[in-house]
Amino acid sequence: MERIESRHHPLVARCRQLARGRSADDQGWLLDGWHLVDEGLAAGLQFDFIALSARADHEAEEAALNERARARGVRLVDVTPQVLEAMSPVRQPSGVVAVARPRAWRVEDLVGPGPAFVLVACDVQDPGNLGAIVRAADAAGATGVIAAGASADPGSWKALRGAMGSAFRLPHVRASNVTATIADLAARDIVVLATVAREAPSIHTTDLRRPVACLLGSEGSGLPQHVVAAATGRMAIPMRPGVESLNVATAAAVIAFEAWRQRHAG
Repeated sequence: MERIESRHHPLVARCRQLARGRSADDQGWLLDGWHLVDEGLAAGLQFDFIALSARADHEAEEAALNERARARGVRLVDVTPQVLEAMSPVRQPSGVVAVARPRAWRVEDLVGPGPAFVLVACDVQDPGNLGAIVRAADAAGATGVIAAGASADPGSWKALRGAMGSAFRLPHVRASNVTATIADLAARDIVVLATVAREAPSIHTTDLRRPVACLLGSEGSGLPQHVVAAATGRMAIPMRPGVESLNVATAAAVIAFEAWRQRHAG
């Protein structure tokens, strides 16, 4: 195993750049933590490298990860605690950082097989929320997630951390134009439903068994009116009077599991 002791090594610089944000030149996935790296290996991701810093409290995890990575032919790098601290995007590094190659998904991968159930995050700018949406979608059997408009990058390290491995399994794509995304989904015979706060049918009486895409608005202002108007229809999550809205990731989970309930009833 090669050894890195300098904080000025090119691998350190690459991790720091990815921590600031992915670019057109480097779309790598920056992974931090034993669970996330292990999930990536289990999902069959291709790794550019895995950097490890020996810690007594993670001997078992390190040994198991070493064995799995070597079996896959992954480049393993031994680094000092100071180098790992420079590579890690978190304040308290766990002992492992890696860079993996992202999945290359298309919209076609999100809408099948079976009746499509797609969550479309519109202008959801918090990467933690976006990651939580991907995680909820995966848990509830959705076919995919679209990060549309000004949404955060689902491949950023914060979003990947929030998704807890679901981003490695569940197809997801980015789409810059929300209305064009709605038109594309509708052209594929998918019903596009805008999630609004009130004056709309309940999610419990809305048929979510058919091919459906659910639009979720930004944290602050929800869906713009022109996006709601472009959708096939609307729906709302019933709430107690006085409660105006839910966190977008919570709303996504409620809707996704209602779809799961409907699709598995009986």
